[in-house]
Amino acid sequence: MIIGKKTFDFKRQVYIMGILNVTPDSFSDGGSYTQIDKALYHVEDMISKGADIIDVGGESTRPNHTQISVQEEIDRVTPILASIKARFDIPISLDTYKSEVAKANLTNIDLINDIWGLKYDPNMANLIANSHLPCCLMHNRPKADYINFEQDIFTDLQNTIDIALNAEISTDKIILDPGIGFQKSVEQNLHIMNQLNKYCSFGFPILFGASRKSTIGHVLNKTVDNRIYGTLATTAVAVMNGASIIRVHDISENWDVIRMTKSIMGEQIWDTSK
Repeated sequence: MIIGKKTFDFKRQVYIMGILNVTPDSFSDGGSYTQIDKALYHVEDMISKGADIIDVGGESTRPNHTQISVQEEIDRVTPILASIKARFDIPISLDTYKSEVAKANLTNIDLINDIWGLKYDPNMANLIANSHLPCCLMHNRPKADYINFEQDIFTDLQNTIDIALNAEISTDKIILDPGIGFQKSVEQNLHIMNQLNKYCSFGFPILFGASRKSTIGHVLNKTVDNRIYGTLATTAVAVMNGASIIRVHDISENWDVIRMTKSIMGEQIWDTSK
């Protein structure tokens, strides 16, 4: 898959997506990178530590978050996206489920990361198709009203894939995310982590995002700033179960885990310059 100017070999390598929240209220680093200079410094730091993609989000999606307007989200992300694009040669992902936010930034981004899997905004699928940008489509639902949890997740993801294909989004531009932490209990999140390889059966690269999330906090009884070791454990398991992209806050530590895990698996294929 080509994202920006870079070719990603998801069958042979695992990549890191670095998180850049330009929000005042994200669960982990809210308020840290709302200023352009601080955001750019953090991007530079993540790149130096091995990030392959930078994922920029302008609205917190933590549990019980307050939704902001389209214009406010555009105002938050646009200047930072444009500054990253002008300064760095790295693929940029926009974490948004609103087509108008994505449309306002098509020249600044290389991937659209939709946490609602095309099910929130009816215009998103066509926008992605017409833009020819790759997309990451995450599992989510309004309520955790599962009947058969595993089967329901698969059905939901298949519905998302059907929306994408009906809009004529190319199959070589789709990434799936099972949605750790979104309308799922601790036990359900752990089940997905343990069974992540099953989601590879869809035939698309899998993005895994558990970095510092509350499931780790519940299991280890750790605050959000003390969940790095729990995060690293989830990264190792995800790599062993076929994840292609690991979305994290702490780049160098997770890169070490990815490289070590792949080495143990006998797949010593990575960019040795990192």
